[in-house]
Amino acid sequence: MSAIPLTARGAERLQAELKRLKTVERPEIINAIAEARAQGDLSENAEYDAARERQAFVEARIRDLEGSLSNAQIIDPAELEVQGQAVFGATVEIEDLESGERLTYQIVGDLEADVRLNMISVSSPVARALIGKSEGDVVEVRAPAGIREYEVCAVSYV
Repeated sequence: MSAIPLTARGAERLQAELKRLKTVERPEIINAIAEARAQGDLSENAEYDAARERQAFVEARIRDLEGSLSNAQIIDPAELEVQGQAVFGATVEIEDLESGERLTYQIVGDLEADVRLNMISVSSPVARALIGKSEGDVVEVRAPAGIREYEVCAVSYV
């Protein structure tokens, strides 16, 4: 299995989720299953079925997280010698040349990407176009709505 790139903050979030699943969710599910069993006949017990289904989901998520974390490669962009270039983990401010809108994104791994938090996957079209670029560079991004042009306004390694 290949290494999974993560930022330090992304790895911490995944570890926190894993801890919550193991210490909070798993015990709650075990209690719910025990309570459902105490009600008697399991063949028509909706609470038991729901608890078992939730248990399967949580156990699968735990396995996924453990696998991902065991193969994680933590990358700190501040330690890389990139001299102002956009790299994995960097925060990049860009300006849409057509609309003038400014956007700020952090380039992160697939597992930690969340557009609502302005964290885009390194494999996304925008991130792929930004990698290796510096302040003042113009990039073209092929999007479903067509080709968009952005100027790199700033690159930081927070």
